[in-house]
Parts: sequence; structure tokens; C-alpha cells
Amino acid sequence: MARPEGSTAASKESNFNRVGPGYFRTMGTALIAGRDFDDRDTLGSPKVAIVNEAFVKRFYGAGNPLGRTYRVDGPAGKPDPMYQIVGIVRNTKYYELREDFVPISFLPMAQDDDPGAGATYVLRTSAPLGDAFHGVKSVVAEVHPGIVIEFHVLTAQLRESLLRDRLMATLAGSFGFLAAVLATLGLYGVIAYMVARRRNEIGVRIALGAGRARVIRLVLREAALLLVAGLAIGTGLALWAGQAASAMLFGLKAYDPATLAGAIALLAMVALIASYGPARRASRLEPMQALREE
Repeated sequence: MARPEGSTAASKESNFNRVGPGYFRTMGTALIAGRDFDDRDTLGSPKVAIVNEAFVKRFYGAGNPLGRTYRVDGPAGKPDPMYQIVGIVRNTKYYELREDFVPISFLPMAQDDDPGAGATYVLRTSAPLGDAFHGVKSVVAEVHPGIVIEFHVLTAQLRESLLRDRLMATLAGSFGFLAAVLATLGLYGVIAYMVARRRNEIGVRIALGAGRARVIRLVLREAALLLVAGLAIGTGLALWAGQAASAMLFGLKAYDPATLAGAIALLAMVALIASYGPARRASRLEPMQALREE
């Protein structure tokens, strides 16, 4: 539990992580203000911390936290440790990609008085993975041959964590494409049937001097009415379904105006293309032939 020094508010939760110098540069996390950890941060020096934007927003609001201190609830019978903020970094995820940004306080590894037996190191390299793994094992073996090392590729871990999301996105895209094809065929069939039922009316209009462009506009107007009704219902259902989908797919917003506008424009274009064929055939009807049909 972290508590800003001098604050009378109740304790507020914060997450903690211990890192070494160069960690943020290796991970590509931008340092907004202040400094990174360095050789000045030792067990005998004052305890320092680097915090993220969410930490600053929760504890300090719009104020500048650099140089200010906060305390952490310590073990029973021991004084609460105090940390001075020396840097601010961009927000990053703590547990998983799907979570919101949470307050994080980064503490230097060099000031950990009980580091434990294990450690995790982050290595950024442009060398082939096999060569990098072999080089690291060789260097560690020179220190002690009994040290056990496990390698994990961060990009592979990210892909694995998003495997379900990618599968759901692929399935959703496939079903969406199938739905678009079915909608195109359905609209084509409805407009073609409507034109067939109104052959006599269209023949009369042509006989009375209606041009081809006017007949095409007449048929497309009917298709536009169906399109507007379908889009109104479909948009409502999409917004409702988006609530459930947003919980299943990483980075998907339930209300994304750009996506909805793009989908509406695509469906409108498909509907007009599907309606143009029957409309064009209707404009080419021979008036006498259409008037003879019942």
C-alpha cells in the first residue's frame, strides 16, 4: 500500500516492480521526466522510485511528483519505508494486455535488501535467437555452471497471449464476410422479385415517357428504403453485440465510430451494387411486352 508523504487520505493501492538500470530503454518505455536508475542507487543511499502516469494521476493529480516522497506500509514492528520519486515513465500493462492501466512504482534492484535466489533479465538483441541463447549460456556458465536458465521470447509470449483474440477475430471476420454475401444475394433476390412484380407498372411508365435513368432511380429508391431500415436495425444490434465482443477481444471498443461508419458504407455500397442489376434490366423493358404480361 502506497501513501504520499503528508497526505491525510486513506492508503491507496499501487503495484510494485523492481528493475535495474537500462530496463526502460530495453523495454522501449519512454521516460517522461526525471532520471533512470544508475550507480547512485545503492543499499546505503536514500530509497528512490520511478512511477508511471497512472500513479501520478491517482496520487498527485496535476501536480509534479518529482522530488516528492511516499511511504509504503511495512512489516509489523518496522518503520514504513519511504521512497523519493526521481522519474516518471509512460503507462504500461502490469498483469495482462486486457487490463486498464494501473499505478505502478518501479524500485531499483540495487536497493533490495532481500533479493532472493531467482531473477529475470530482459535482453534486446538483433542477433539470431540461437546465437543469443548460446552466448548468454556461455557467459553464465563462466560464473557458475550450476545456474539454471530459462529463455522466453517476449514477442512469442505476446502472440500466445493474443491467440484466442486472433482466433475470435478470424472467426468473426469469416462470419462477417459470409453475412455480407448472404445479404447481397438476399437483397438482389428481393429487388429482382420486386421488379418482376412491377413489370406492368414499369412498362406503363416507360410508355408514358419515363427514361431509363428515371426507372433506375425508382428501383434504387426502393432498395435504399430497405437499406435504411436494415442499417438502423443492424446498427442497434451491432452496438449491443459489441459489448460482449469487447470483453473477448483485446483492443476492441464496443463503440468505435470509424468501424461502424466503415461497415455502414461497405454495406451501402454492396446493396447498391446488388440492386443495380435488376434496376438496369427494368430500364430496358419493352413497354408492349411488359403490358401484355399479367
